[in-house]
Amino acid sequence: MAEKDQRASSSTFVPDRVGVVGLGLMGGSFAKALAAAGREVYGWNRTHSVTEMAEIETIAGELTDKTIPTCELIILAGYPQVSIDWLGEMANLISPGAIVIDTVGVKRIICERCGKISEGQPWTFVGCHPMAGTQYSGFAHARANMFHNAPMVVVPPQMDDFERVAILERLKHLLEPCGFGSFTLSTAENHDRMIAYTSQLAHVVSNAYVKSPTAQEHKGFSAGSYKDLTRVARLNAPMWTELFLDNADNLSREVGTIIENLQAYKDAIDARDADKLETLLAEGDRLKREAEAR
Repeated sequence: MAEKDQRASSSTFVPDRVGVVGLGLMGGSFAKALAAAGREVYGWNRTHSVTEMAEIETIAGELTDKTIPTCELIILAGYPQVSIDWLGEMANLISPGAIVIDTVGVKRIICERCGKISEGQPWTFVGCHPMAGTQYSGFAHARANMFHNAPMVVVPPQMDDFERVAILERLKHLLEPCGFGSFTLSTAENHDRMIAYTSQLAHVVSNAYVKSPTAQEHKGFSAGSYKDLTRVARLNAPMWTELFLDNADNLSREVGTIIENLQAYKDAIDARDADKLETLLAEGDRLKREAEAR
């Protein structure tokens, strides 16, 4: 604890200054929310033209070797491997006492790899996943109110209770302009198990659903149900491929479960078994109500 305090005392960061790595939908939304609140934000993106676009309307400048040490908070908002690689390359430039978080939709691989990079460093890595987004991608679709009232899942690092509380309080302050509705603490393992169902499976099902040839004829015959089920069929394929494979065990289990359930409906329909079909439908309705009541 004393060693950590001593390192923090040599901080080079400017209080509340933020660096954002990856200026897509998530990173861009963080940048816009923080900048709108008067926070000084620096950004980096693999495609430099995106950084230049962000400099026009949002960020104070580019996140470089010179500005990295001046940031109190660094947000890794790129693809999983991009975030890991950036942190590994820039670890020694990050200021003592700074906090590094990520926005990646899986936590085991990120917390394991970034946790190892942060070992022995005078700054702290905290795994995070903002539960917000749209079916669109890129800085052009980022918005300052993206995270208003959204949950933020936090995977705290291994440290004593007092240090953990202090870090989480600082993190809440640094992210206050984003307007998160709640902060939920979790383990990396539990996060990935839950997210396989609540997010990843929904994207798989939606993406598979529109592969019916009938989808090309839907105009004039579709309303809310179609729109709700197909909203996330539009996705960033390279990013979601990486996320799915980083959580393959959990996602495969959920896909297997829904295949079994769909087969039960198909069997009842093929057999013209009204009693079985009604039972299946009533069961789904009941389970939905129970889940919403929790």
